[in-house]
Amino acid sequence: MSDPKDKKGEAPNSADAAGRKITPKVAEALLENNPALKNELAGMDKEKAAEALSKMDVAELLTGLAVGGKNQKDMASYKFWQTQPVPRFNEAAKDDSGPIKIIDPEKVSKTPDALVEGFEWTTLDLTNDDELQELWDLLTYHYVEDDNAMFRFRYSKSFLHWALMSPGWKKEWHVGVRATKSKKLVASICGVPTELRVRDQKIKVTEINFLCIHKKLRSKRLTPVLIKEITRRCYLSGIYQAIYTAGVVLPTPVSSCRYYHRPLDWLKLYEIGFSHLPYGSTKARQITKNHLPSTTSTTGLRLMESKDIDAVHDLLERYSRRFSLNQAFTREEIEHWLVHKDEEGKEQVVWSYVAEDPETHKINDFVSFYNLESTVIQHPKHDNVRAAYLYYYATETAFTEDTKALKAKLLQLINDALIMAKKAKFDVFNALTLHDNPLFLEQLKFGAGDGQLHFYLYNYRTAPIPGGVNEKNLPDEGKMGGVGIVML
Repeated sequence: MSDPKDKKGEAPNSADAAGRKITPKVAEALLENNPALKNELAGMDKEKAAEALSKMDVAELLTGLAVGGKNQKDMASYKFWQTQPVPRFNEAAKDDSGPIKIIDPEKVSKTPDALVEGFEWTTLDLTNDDELQELWDLLTYHYVEDDNAMFRFRYSKSFLHWALMSPGWKKEWHVGVRATKSKKLVASICGVPTELRVRDQKIKVTEINFLCIHKKLRSKRLTPVLIKEITRRCYLSGIYQAIYTAGVVLPTPVSSCRYYHRPLDWLKLYEIGFSHLPYGSTKARQITKNHLPSTTSTTGLRLMESKDIDAVHDLLERYSRRFSLNQAFTREEIEHWLVHKDEEGKEQVVWSYVAEDPETHKINDFVSFYNLESTVIQHPKHDNVRAAYLYYYATETAFTEDTKALKAKLLQLINDALIMAKKAKFDVFNALTLHDNPLFLEQLKFGAGDGQLHFYLYNYRTAPIPGGVNEKNLPDEGKMGGVGIVML
């Protein structure tokens, strides 16, 4: 199965690489899977490249490299990252966590670096419909797509408002580059403020997203300049750490998760080339296999309302603290991220459900997913894929310390989320191996995706955090408890 967020291609089996000397042949395969690293080691003979890769203690951490290509987020070269406060590949893991570099606000430049001739900086005003439309156009036609140029993300304007105007958002963190003559928006990088807990250390960070460069300008080396500019703006606001994700391997992931997909409309996914027909099966069998009940089974399940904010906040905070890397939500953030407000002209972005005990009226469970469509490029029958992404969930059952009971509860709760997503006309339901997801992915007929999602912390060092997969890149209940944050 393929998804634009996936980076397609076979992931090397890190079980073969972990703790062993990398051969020139394996090195060659690794480099083919990572264009930025290949560029960095260009010119080295095969033996030396293999030796350099052997020193990079990433095999156990990464559980497979993801391939770049047309869909690769242009995340700058390794030479650039060597100048940044990020952990090096060959660093020994340390138990302590903390900033890599202490920033002196007095030494932060008050002006941005110059851009190449013909381009100028701009700050986007997303409350202005015209500027929101410009960002939408840039992302719709130039953001992440799959290697075969079959799918490309199509963020709705409502999604962009939701993702980029969360509580405490700062206009100056919505950075753009314009062509000086035409004033056309040709690049973007955006951030929103949030708080993370990294192994119980609470830190204020910027969540970085929507790094996008017009396809015709990918050779202009704009990526490092964009990253440096948003970093400068964050430093001026007193925020010295960031979190971001990529499907490619950069120095150095704090964790890596794998994508899984659950077909809701298998036939449509087959027709557009997202799902394949397994050998020996038939279309009718696949449709039957992926059939879902028409009614949910969790007692008291209903749509989340504003009156549930405090209860969900309390439940999610307690549930999230079970993970090494999690988001410390405020009440305002719960309202923003989880409660759908029915506004005229705005598409629904998030679906959240709570399970209320009919007698005590206590909220015992909650589950949510969000909508991120993809354009199907040049298909005679279908022009879009409606994908639901599993967002946050929590259950009181998690505090019983009974894994069997938690598994049973999540099988029921997430299956109900699949039913609700099917009713909302979604075609596929996507999830990563984070949270407690390894407890239910395979049993609920999620299929393994081709891609990894690597999590990165900027200017912060901590020991590697498990991403829910084992050395064979498969969901593993023994590798849970690491990633408790969902990145859009």
